[in-house]
Amino acid sequence: MPAKRRVTIALIAKEAGVSVPTVSKVINGRPEVASETRQRVERLLHEHGYQRRTGHGDGPVGLVDLVFAEVESPWAMELIRGAETTARETEASVVVSVLHTKTGPGRDWIDRIAARRTDGAIIVGSHLSTRQQGQLNARAIPFVVVDPDGEPAPGMTSVGATNWHGGLAATRHLLELGHTRIGMIGGPPDMLCSRARIDGYRAGLETAGLAVDPELIRNGDFLVGSGRDQGHELLSLPDPPTAIFAGCDMQAFGVFEAARQRGLRVPEDLSVVGFDDLPLARSAWPPLTTVRQPLQEMAALAARMVLAIGRGEVPEPRRVELATDLVVRESTAPPRVA
Repeated sequence: MPAKRRVTIALIAKEAGVSVPTVSKVINGRPEVASETRQRVERLLHEHGYQRRTGHGDGPVGLVDLVFAEVESPWAMELIRGAETTARETEASVVVSVLHTKTGPGRDWIDRIAARRTDGAIIVGSHLSTRQQGQLNARAIPFVVVDPDGEPAPGMTSVGATNWHGGLAATRHLLELGHTRIGMIGGPPDMLCSRARIDGYRAGLETAGLAVDPELIRNGDFLVGSGRDQGHELLSLPDPPTAIFAGCDMQAFGVFEAARQRGLRVPEDLSVVGFDDLPLARSAWPPLTTVRQPLQEMAALAARMVLAIGRGEVPEPRRVELATDLVVRESTAPPRVA
């Protein structure tokens, strides 16, 4: 069997019909390459699975990139704290980027960090295409995805939480209190974590012998406003729920607001459960019953994994889900007897 041909810059340059320095400029994120040429080289790098080889003199640069799709919630701050914990242990700094899109880092962003170098990228809540993964690999940028937007590709390193079990635990808690009419407000329907929490909710109802009422399931955007708006929708039903499981704490705070605006008391008239256990959950009034998602631990682990990949290690397992736990506080109680 013939030996597999080694993919080199020279090989890519020959196939692209350009010089070796031109290919090197593309790999290193240099701007002085024509768009059409850059696209041709990028395509060949992806097709050949090229990965830049680091030399023995290439050591850590002391920077870890933390990349968010959005940072509109205190949820992001918990992840930043976790990444910084690991970074401090290695005397590194965390650089935060906001993409304002869930489609993953674009070529411009990848070129920028390739030009300045990084010890690795932690990409939060985004979907990475195989082309984007190839662009990161070609530039020898280690990366780990936290809370991936969709199903992680085979071989991609990711860190998440047991969202399904969290949804199940929240629903079972409300069922055990005596609630049978339970509303559910999820996040965007195309997000993996949101689907998993809703599936856990469905499983909780079904194992209790209750039918799942589609009218009681709503979707939002994991922000306070959607919790308020969807809370109003649920509470306006002819047969409204006596409890609502919100897909995140921020949505739960929105449900609090909707209940207050309708003259309802939590938990006397409406029980509410959140998801995340943000610091605000403890200081809310009433203190929020919620599912604890170990956000700081998730980001700290992702940082350790990305630094290990940078040292040439292969994390095992490559896909990690940290446990969630129900934290019972004062926003849930048995349903009021009519």
